[in-house]
Amino acid sequence: MQVMPADGFPTDSTESTARSLVSAHTAFDGIVVAHDYLTQHGGAERVALQLAGQLDATTILTSVFRPDQTFTQAADFDVREIESALLRPFASDPRKALPFLAHAWSHVPPVEADAVVCSSSGWAHGLPVAEGTFKVVYCHNPARWLYQREDYTRGASLAVRTALAALSPSLRRWDATAALSADAYLANSSVVADRIRRVYGIEAQVVHPPVSIDADGPQEAVDGLDDGFFLTVARPRGYKGTEVLREAFRRMPDEQLVVVGAADRDGPPNVRGLGEVSESQLRWLYAHARALTSVSHEDFGLTPLEANAFGTPSLVLRAGGFLDSTDEGVSGSFIAADTVTAVVDAVRAFPVSWNRDTVKRHAGRFSADAFGRRMREVIDRRGRVAGGTRALRRRAVA
Repeated sequence: MQVMPADGFPTDSTESTARSLVSAHTAFDGIVVAHDYLTQHGGAERVALQLAGQLDATTILTSVFRPDQTFTQAADFDVREIESALLRPFASDPRKALPFLAHAWSHVPPVEADAVVCSSSGWAHGLPVAEGTFKVVYCHNPARWLYQREDYTRGASLAVRTALAALSPSLRRWDATAALSADAYLANSSVVADRIRRVYGIEAQVVHPPVSIDADGPQEAVDGLDDGFFLTVARPRGYKGTEVLREAFRRMPDEQLVVVGAADRDGPPNVRGLGEVSESQLRWLYAHARALTSVSHEDFGLTPLEANAFGTPSLVLRAGGFLDSTDEGVSGSFIAADTVTAVVDAVRAFPVSWNRDTVKRHAGRFSADAFGRRMREVIDRRGRVAGGTRALRRRAVA
C-alpha cells in the first residue's frame, strides 16, 4: 500500500537517483531549486517540489536524498546531493547533523544558473551562487533550533538542549550571513515575515504556499469510522500539540478525535490514532471529518487548507500561520490558546453547519497555479530587486 504521514503525496519504495555535485564550478540551464534535505513527508518538502514543478526546474539540490522516505514526485526531477563526507553518518536523519550542515551547504562550489530558488528552513539559503545568478530564498521559517529552541527541543534530552545552546552563537552568525546573501527573500506567512524582520533585518515579501492535494482523487474509507469526527494531521513533533488534543477529547467522550501522522499510542476510547495512511484514505478523512483541528504553532500550516479543499472547515489555534490560512467564520474557527480547556471550549462552541462551497472557494485562493505565478513574478522582476539583501550585507560589513 502507498503510505503517507500527515498531509502530502503517497510514497513508494523507489531507487535512489541522487548524484553528488561535482567538486568544481557547476552550471545549469534555467532555474535550480535547492532544499535543506529530502528525507521526510512534510509541508516544506512538498512546497520544494511544487517550486520545481511550477518554475520548470529540472534539478533539485539537497544535502541528503532518501527517495523511499519522501514524496514520489521527487522522481520527476534530477535530485542531486551536495558532496560532503561529514553528512554520510547522518544519512538516515540529517537533523542530527546540526554541527555540520552549515559547513556542508556553504562549501558547495558556486552554482551558476538563471536563478537559484532556495527552499529553506535554515540551511539551503547558505548555498553559494556564481556571479550573475539570481538567488531567491523561500523561507519556511528562520531556523527553529536557533530562534525558537523551546519549541524545537520540547521533549528532547538535556544533552540535546545543552548542545544546541552551545552551538547557537556560531550558527547564528553563519545563518545571518547566509540570509543576507540572497537577492530576494520571501516568507511563507505573515508571522514568518515578522520573524525574518526581527532576526535578519530583512523585509520579506509574503508568498503563501500552495494547496496541492487532489480533492477530486479517489477515496478509500477507513474502517470503523462514521462521519462527524474531528481530524488532526501532524508529524510527531512536540510543538504540534497532539497531546493537548488527546487530553481535551478525553474530557469530551461524546466527541471523536482521529489522529493521522503521529505514532499510535494508548489513549481514551474516543481518540483513534491511525499513524500513516494512504493518500486515498487521507482524502476520505478530509471529506468526512466535521473539522480539521490543530493547536500546533505552525509557520504556515497547510492541513486546514487541505481540509478546506474538500469543503471541511478548520478549528485551529489563533496563532502563527493559521492567521493567514484561516478566514474566521468563512473557512473555520479559532481556538484561543494551546490548552486543554481552550480546546474543550472551542469544540463545544464549534458551529454545526458550514457552507461547504464557500469553504472550498477559500482553499482555491491558495492554488498551485497562483503560487507559481507569484514566484515567476519575483524572478522576472530581478532587475528591480537584485542586490536588495546583498546591498544590506555590504552596508553591514562596511
